Amino acid sequence: MGQLPRITQVEHLGAHRLRLTFTDGLVRELDFDGALSGAVFAELADETFFARVGVDAQTGTICWPNGVDLDPDVLHGDFEPATGRGPAVLREYRLRPTA
Repeated sequence: MGQLPRITQVEHLGAHRLRLTFTDGLVRELDFDGALSGAVFAELADETFFARVGVDAQTGTICWPNGVDLDPDVLHGDFEPATGRGPAVLREYRLRPTA
């Protein structure tokens, strides 16, 4: 079995929207507005803090300075979130391989 796709890049698109690039070439633009509820996600409600998102190279997912990270398999679209609703997909496409 091959490796599961992991996130290699993240770009903040404004508000609570992110563009995620995965190891398999999939690019997903996601809107997290209203998708992250509960006390652990409280700081992410602030757009300035939300924009501080980065990629954890060890786990291949996105994370924030407060230690919050999200399941890359859910972000890739392979699974539904365990609780609540997931982010809305704004756009999805694949990068063309370069030779």
